[in-house]
Amino acid sequence: MAIRSRITPINRDVMLRLCPTLDPKERSRRIAAYARDSLAEAQEVNRQATGGVPEHTTFVDGREGAPLESVNPDSGVIVFRFELVTDLLAWIDKTLQAHSPVRSGRYQRSHVFIADGLAVDLNGPIPEASEYAFVNTQPYARKIESGLSPQAPDGVYEAVAALASSRFGNVARIFFHFRSPLFGAVDEWAAKRTARAKQRDRLTRQPAIIIRR
Repeated sequence: MAIRSRITPINRDVMLRLCPTLDPKERSRRIAAYARDSLAEAQEVNRQATGGVPEHTTFVDGREGAPLESVNPDSGVIVFRFELVTDLLAWIDKTLQAHSPVRSGRYQRSHVFIADGLAVDLNGPIPEASEYAFVNTQPYARKIESGLSPQAPDGVYEAVAALASSRFGNVARIFFHFRSPLFGAVDEWAAKRTARAKQRDRLTRQPAIIIRR
């Protein structure tokens, strides 16, 4: 997963100054205990932010899944890596569905998740990307964003982007902007009107929710 939150749960210099006479095994044990406390704190922070406790991977001196007590007492590092992107993306997708005006249902079904411009199935593996985005592929999405539907007088994408940023701002940078998907109904609509790349890009500019690290 691409969006991660990491903690290094021990200030070893402080611990060693406080416990200079402890043998190496005891120092490792105390570092492990401190790391567990830090993990519990981080899990609570993530629970409050996302509504659940995300999965995490443990690295002890660079070894994935190694016992915490095996940390080198003098120079080792314990890192917990939380995988938060799945919860974030699922929440945005669900909230877009909930805020969508419904007439035929076409607009509600046309929210697409993209990674660096390529459409990706949210139910499958999420590839590494410099930018993730949600965009709607219906040509009238911009009109809905401008208040076309009385069901969404303030639009959809800008409102959901603000909600997501407030909820997940400690995980990623989330903001409203525009992107041009070169696929779907809006691309087909634009292709019928012009073959020029610049004009086609302008015609396909759609409201989008952008997610960056």
